[in-house]
Amino acid sequence: MSNFPDFSLTGYQVERLLGENRDGGRVTYLANNIMTQTPVVIKQFQFARSGATWSDYDAHQREIQVLRQLDHPSIPRYLDSFETPSGFCLVQEYIPANSLVETYHWTPKQIKQIAKAVLEVLVYLQSADPPIIHRDIKPDNILVNRQEKKVYLVDFGLARVGGGEVAVSSVVKGTLGFMPPEQMFNRQLTEASDLYSLGVTLVCLLTQTKSSEIGNLIDSAYRINVKRLTPSLNQKFIDWLQKMVAPELKNRFDNAAAALKALQPIDVLGNTPTPNKQVFTRKLSPVAMAVALAALCLIAILGITKIISIISDSGDHRTEKHDKKKKHHYDRDDDEKKDQHDKGDDQDKDDDDD
Repeated sequence: MSNFPDFSLTGYQVERLLGENRDGGRVTYLANNIMTQTPVVIKQFQFARSGATWSDYDAHQREIQVLRQLDHPSIPRYLDSFETPSGFCLVQEYIPANSLVETYHWTPKQIKQIAKAVLEVLVYLQSADPPIIHRDIKPDNILVNRQEKKVYLVDFGLARVGGGEVAVSSVVKGTLGFMPPEQMFNRQLTEASDLYSLGVTLVCLLTQTKSSEIGNLIDSAYRINVKRLTPSLNQKFIDWLQKMVAPELKNRFDNAAAALKALQPIDVLGNTPTPNKQVFTRKLSPVAMAVALAALCLIAILGITKIISIISDSGDHRTEKHDKKKKHHYDRDDDEKKDQHDKGDDQDKDDDDD
């Protein structure tokens, strides 16, 4: 017999545990809808447990309120909610995907696609009236189905409808390292607040830094030196990401729509070639490539032929010089012999005269 709760009276059967937040008194299960046999996610908020507070209850109610008004393919749909002896349960669409916390080496181009997908969700949230601010964007709350190449944003327990001033006495909610400074210090949130959290998440992926170690990348002024951490990336992308994680609101993009528009034309790897360089970087057609190769081969053949000819001419020239020199030597010997012979004849003639 399993230790899972029995939700059969409400129409659900628990299959396995997905996660547990002991501090918040929240347990997440994968379950089946008994009638339709479709998988669902059940979040059980166990307020009767020690450690859970009314703020956790408020988070549960807030998440239900937010999810009921959302309809986006990258946000798991709200399906149902019901009470239990120890608290409440929220039922959502099950998404077969892993969070970005899972160990996986994402390429810069894939990370750009993740950024675009999340920004599209944020554009949708910020188009609501009043805008919806997620307040807890981090690797844990972004799911990716690599096979289908789909990205999802989950966990709206901290979502706030409208920025609004947060009471100074209220408890700061969010994840350290991913919260923008205005959220840490209970200041007014804006549509640029979630951009900071997304930017830090992207830095995590690009540097393969664990969520728990993100503090190692942030200095005492709450700044992240993106250039030092990602020197091989396109400078335009580095500038874009540096703007996303700017500590001051005024230095970030105004909203998700502006950030998405600025990101779309940027090549993550390498700078865009200048007009003078485009001639050299343009791809050749197959015919042009064949002609170019033939020309290179011809040049190579002619070059080799010329070299052989030069060597041959040089050899013939040396042989001719050698033959001339040798002939000159023989001619000089013949002349010397002739002179000697003539001298001999003269001597004999003198003898006869005597």
